[in-house]
Amino acid sequence: MGVHTFEEESTSPVPPAKLFKATVIDGDELTTKLIPAIQNIEIVEGSGGPGTVKKVTAVEDGKTSYVLHKIDAIDEATYTYDYTISGGTGFQEILEKVSFKTKLEAADGGSKIKVSVTFHTKGDAPLPDEVHQDVKKKSQGIFKAIEGYVLSN
Repeated sequence: MGVHTFEEESTSPVPPAKLFKATVIDGDELTTKLIPAIQNIEIVEGSGGPGTVKKVTAVEDGKTSYVLHKIDAIDEATYTYDYTISGGTGFQEILEKVSFKTKLEAADGGSKIKVSVTFHTKGDAPLPDEVHQDVKKKSQGIFKAIEGYVLSN
C-alpha cells in the first residue's frame, strides 16, 4: 500500500468550541442542509462515538454514489476529530482509504485548524495530484460552508 501524507494549517474567526460543535457535533445535519450534492448521512453502525460508521450519499453530475465514513477518535475537550473515508461507489478506485486527523486550537479570538490527511493507495500506486486536489477541494468546501453558516447565524 502506498502512503501519502499532507499537513495543512488554516485559521478561522470562529472560536474552537463553536467551530467544533458546528463541524463535528452538528456536522451531519449542517452538511446535508448546506451542501446540495450531499443528500443523506446515516449511521450504519455504532452510536456516534469512535468506531461509528456513516454512509454519506451524494449526487454529482446526476449520478448517486456513497462513501463510508468511520469515526476513529472524537474528543470535545481537546477539539480533535479523526476519521477515515473508505469504500463505496463514490470512492476513487486507486484508493484503499483516506484518513483525516483534525485539531482545533484557540488563536487570536478564533481558531487555528490543523489537518493531517493520509491517502492509502492500492499497491504502491503513486497518488495522482488530481485525486489529492479533489479530496482537498471537497473537504474545504464543506468546511467553508459550515464556517460561513456559523458566522452568519
